[in-house]
Amino acid sequence: MFGLVGDTRQATALTIEIVGVPISPEAFALVGAIAIVVLLGLSAFFSSSEIALFSLPNHRVDRIAEEGHPGARTLQRLKSDPHRLLVTILVGNNLVNVAMSSIATGLLAFYIGNQGVAVAVATLGITALVLLFGESAPKSYAVDHTESWSLRVARPIRFAEIILMPLVWLFDHLTRIVNKVTGGRGAIEETYITRQEIRDIIETGEREGVLEEDEREMIQRTLRFNRTIAKEVMTPRLDMTAVSKDSSIDEAIETCVQSGHNRLPVYDGELDNVIGIVEVTDMVRDRHYSADGDVDLEDLIEPTLHVPESKNVDALLTEMREKRLNMVIVIDEFGTTEGLVTMEDLVEEIVGEILEGGETEPIEFESDDAAIVKGEVNIDEVNEALGVELPEGEEFETIAGFIFNRAGRLVEQGEQIQYDGLDIRVEQVENTRIMRARIAGLEAYQADRAEVEETE
Repeated sequence: MFGLVGDTRQATALTIEIVGVPISPEAFALVGAIAIVVLLGLSAFFSSSEIALFSLPNHRVDRIAEEGHPGARTLQRLKSDPHRLLVTILVGNNLVNVAMSSIATGLLAFYIGNQGVAVAVATLGITALVLLFGESAPKSYAVDHTESWSLRVARPIRFAEIILMPLVWLFDHLTRIVNKVTGGRGAIEETYITRQEIRDIIETGEREGVLEEDEREMIQRTLRFNRTIAKEVMTPRLDMTAVSKDSSIDEAIETCVQSGHNRLPVYDGELDNVIGIVEVTDMVRDRHYSADGDVDLEDLIEPTLHVPESKNVDALLTEMREKRLNMVIVIDEFGTTEGLVTMEDLVEEIVGEILEGGETEPIEFESDDAAIVKGEVNIDEVNEALGVELPEGEEFETIAGFIFNRAGRLVEQGEQIQYDGLDIRVEQVENTRIMRARIAGLEAYQADRAEVEETE
């Protein structure tokens, strides 16, 4: 490619031949320097393109395309195959970086005369240049101008993909083969945002005043909704109010009034054989306003669903809406009635507790250091409301279940257990059920957690 002509000890007589064309050392140095600057610019271009294109969420790309911005369709096409896009950028970036290093080594070897020293100096020098001007600065710019820069680089990246097509195709297939062999999955093909990151964004939005506290809580409950099962939201069997199909309408109406419910499950023989639901409005209408006053309760029963306790509440809500049901019965693997779920129970999972009549808050703060919690409250809700990390287990979902699990037996009113610096005292017990518990030591617990986080 190139060679030296003349005595190397006489600079005036020294010339260089590149492809048979003699050029002076000054021209050689100038051409080499210009090439390094151009390649450094291309390195900055590829690095900034990578961070901009992969930081831009797909939903925003679709919106930009709908708005008709120049380059938006090309951007959308590139984002449709993130693996190939990444390979294109990496191939381009590595080519220019290797070329830059080779040219710098050749220049230094010519002037220094020692190839080993030239390689070391070129490696360190080019690494410093690439880190500063080919990586750090352009990526910082791309992060601050993600959308506009993505639109600007979309067409050049598409052009680079066409020019480098053989290499892109080769390495695209090779990386897929390697991923299959190693059993790995390219992270670039997975979402760049996780549920935890969404939660962090929501909490940051609240701190910055973008979201109100109740808005933040509703969004977090919505995120948790599709990971909740029927067993976690149901009214347990012990709290169910039901009537026998052999009861009179007057008896059923009285049961509704006394319990404060608008509808009741109806069972045949025993509670494990629920045959449907009756509504108080239907009973009152047919009992007092029907032309035929002789109406049996069995005539007013509406069928309902029996769902397993493991059923996802997201799917359950959809099914209840489609079938226009307000109440379903929850059963275990043996077909035994475990409880019931109402439409209100599902709505409360998103909007929060809906209190009626003399109902009290499920979690009441006595002070910043202590709170009274109903035994039926889910562990997730306790952790979120109190800022603690009580563990969940397969055998329990509620604070009452947690206490029983820790004690290993039935507990009595006034008993107290300790967990990770928290004092948990049983405040009210009915029969064998824990109705309310008091959790104290919250301030010290949160201070300890903050100290641990700072240490880490």
